Amino acid sequence: MITAALIVAAGRGNRAGGEKPKQYQMLGGSPLLRHSIDFCLGYEGIARVMVVIHPDDEAHYRSAIAGLEREPRLLPPCLGGAERQDSVRSGLEALAADSPNIVLIHDAARPFLRHDQIDALLGMLKQVSGAILAVPVVDTLKRAEAGRIRGGADRQGLWRAQTPQAFRFQEILAAHRQAAGLALTDDAAVAEHAGLDVRLVMGSEENFKVTEASDFARAERQLLLRLPDIRIGQGFDVHAFADEPGRPLMLAGVAVPHERSLAGHSDADVALHALTDAILGALGDGDIGLHFPPSDARWKNADSAAFLRHALALVAKRNGMLAHCDVTIICEAPKIGPHREAMRDRIAEIAGIGRDRVSIKATTTEKLGFTGRREGIAAMATATIRLPG
Repeated sequence: MITAALIVAAGRGNRAGGEKPKQYQMLGGSPLLRHSIDFCLGYEGIARVMVVIHPDDEAHYRSAIAGLEREPRLLPPCLGGAERQDSVRSGLEALAADSPNIVLIHDAARPFLRHDQIDALLGMLKQVSGAILAVPVVDTLKRAEAGRIRGGADRQGLWRAQTPQAFRFQEILAAHRQAAGLALTDDAAVAEHAGLDVRLVMGSEENFKVTEASDFARAERQLLLRLPDIRIGQGFDVHAFADEPGRPLMLAGVAVPHERSLAGHSDADVALHALTDAILGALGDGDIGLHFPPSDARWKNADSAAFLRHALALVAKRNGMLAHCDVTIICEAPKIGPHREAMRDRIAEIAGIGRDRVSIKATTTEKLGFTGRREGIAAMATATIRLPG
């Protein structure tokens, strides 16, 4: 039995706000969509994963799947339509070229699936044509007009539908073709319209859909609970001053005005180098020289942001997140204070985390040692990462 996962990510998500559609906004250092992709690729029984995207989002999508370009189970994305139902049908038609037996249709904005839930859905499909995750309605229901209560509603037998919704592939494909042009609320409704037997499987409250801007804060809290393996790494780096006209002094990803730059094979960003080493240390994965040897000409004058992104990608590959980082820059000059906030913003941007998770400090050695003699700059960093238990 070949099982495919179809992740629907073609919506605009306007209620979540932000400069990007919500599925490409960051959650724990990775785009929201990436969490669903990683889950599906991490479930052994899923042989193929396809994402349905908006035609305007191809660049966002390429960024979201960074590091997965050669993953054979991740198929090329399919372009969606005007409505979710159109997007699902488009994805099913794309999968039909090499039809799976089973398809799991999932919303990109539900990042908190569990393996046992997929097990239960697939088990139910041995008996019926379709199965969906759902949770029973437990709150008292009220009817209202303009905010005024006009009576209650019976909650007996009511459930809140979630995704994934699982179906035998050929049956749901035929149902979607039959329902083209109709306005149905979800894939279960499409299946019901076609007369298919669809059953409920118990979902969970943690499998909620990120919809509003405030839902990202809830998702961050929930993500932290899922990542109980807390690790701390430290990094230290030193670069001497150099007299190279035209070469900027880079510190924490920011070009800092100064009469001298730092010597180094890359752009010599001592702060980003220390932070990269701290993250690699927390992972137990060597140091920056192991991953980016100074003997390799590819890294000549390279932007050190690439080194930091590489370390962060290693964290994401293990389904972890950078929880906090603290960088101390040690020098007599230049003054760090005027550039501190720009440095925080730049690291937060590279890491895809809130600036409240980034600390930049500065100190001197009271004119002692090589930094006191203004021969160079040193940096220390600590990084706290969280990994699945």
